[in-house]
Amino acid sequence: MDSVKIALQYILPKHLLSRLVGKLAAAEAGAITTAGIRWFIKQYKIDMSEAAQSEPEAYKTFNAFFTRALKPGLRPIVEDAKTVAHPVDGAVSQCGPVQAGKIVQAKGHDYTTLALLGGQIKDAERFNDGEFATIYLAPKDYHRIHMPITGTLSKMTYIPGDLFSVNPLTAQNVPGLFARNERVVAIFETEVGPLAMVLVGATIVASIETVWAGTVTPPCGKQVFTWDYPTEGPEALTLEKGAEMGRFKLGSTVVMLFAQDAIESFAEGVEPTQTTRMGQAFAHLK
Repeated sequence: MDSVKIALQYILPKHLLSRLVGKLAAAEAGAITTAGIRWFIKQYKIDMSEAAQSEPEAYKTFNAFFTRALKPGLRPIVEDAKTVAHPVDGAVSQCGPVQAGKIVQAKGHDYTTLALLGGQIKDAERFNDGEFATIYLAPKDYHRIHMPITGTLSKMTYIPGDLFSVNPLTAQNVPGLFARNERVVAIFETEVGPLAMVLVGATIVASIETVWAGTVTPPCGKQVFTWDYPTEGPEALTLEKGAEMGRFKLGSTVVMLFAQDAIESFAEGVEPTQTTRMGQAFAHLK
């Protein structure tokens, strides 16, 4: 059965399906929208007591529900300046060293930082022998993405690609998954070197947004686009640890890249399949 699920992903018109779902998720359909939200809450056992607005009727669109805010103070940010915070609610897929420019995807599968970053050689070189972490966000999770450490935005890259599912089954069976899906790469300058936050699209992910650019995709493109940003002066954008930096409309994956000698160790319990909660200790800086 698993092989059939994987085979179907190669056949289905994933972009068309995703954009159609995106339009439906953005529609203000009154009682139909509310019924769909209620079904989703029940299906995925979502704890709405955590949401700032806990009643399904409070959301005019499915997208508004999916990117719902949490109650203030519910995810406190670890205060220690030498501790990296979890950027999202989700589950660790893989984490560890970048070795010879390669990142572990799953047992028997890896891909290169160069491919992940859209062929940007100079960007990839900045993460040689660094550390990576991949976190999967399930449909039930909180879908706003926050800064793991304070950083100043220096570059954003949109990279076109496929839209395979990014669930654990697909990660174990589709080679180079995170480097072949559509994605948005944001690079920040931090006190311990560059940090890459890679927001990976997936089947029926209707949109990837950042707080500075709004909706980056859709529309989907067929070529790589890059934007450079000033890191000094009044126009520089610095986001503090814990600040929101982006959103997924429907579930997906975040890949983080750290420079060599930035990470001393990952925090206790940070290992594959372990649940993550935004703001908790994720890693310790050198």
